[in-house]
Amino acid sequence: MLSPIIEEALNNQITVEAQSSQVYLSMASWAEVLGFEGVAQFMYAHSDEERMHMLKLVKFVNERGGHAKISQLEAPPVQFGSFKEMFQELFNHEVKVSECINDLIDICLQEKDHATHNFLQWYVSEQIEEEALARNILDKINLIGDDKGGFYLFDNDIKSLVAAPTTQL
Repeated sequence: MLSPIIEEALNNQITVEAQSSQVYLSMASWAEVLGFEGVAQFMYAHSDEERMHMLKLVKFVNERGGHAKISQLEAPPVQFGSFKEMFQELFNHEVKVSECINDLIDICLQEKDHATHNFLQWYVSEQIEEEALARNILDKINLIGDDKGGFYLFDNDIKSLVAAPTTQL
């Protein structure tokens, strides 16, 4: 059974993950409109991945006797300035998500909810990967500078970072 404090914290994280999916989706649409197919594919795939993170939490809450609540989301930005600015925003967003997961872990430890703490370790590992990936992409963009040919190659190369979608919950 989930305590009311843990249930509320997990429901807040469900919203964070859903919002992440929307942010990635908005970035995908922006990149696609600008003709960057590789970046768009990458962002669409990550939008799906974030939705799967949300669904994993929903199922966990419901299976532990809680009630996963789906809340209203803020509309994400629709313009991102440049690809560097967009990927910087993505990195900052992932750092914020990591902070939310860490806060959730702290709540689990305070509540002595070891089952939820154990479940959330997957999210801790996932956020380490997400931040590293965003940092790596930013490093590549910084190397490219303002070279349009470099962005063309980057757009093709980023397709290789698109993982096969996961359907396991």
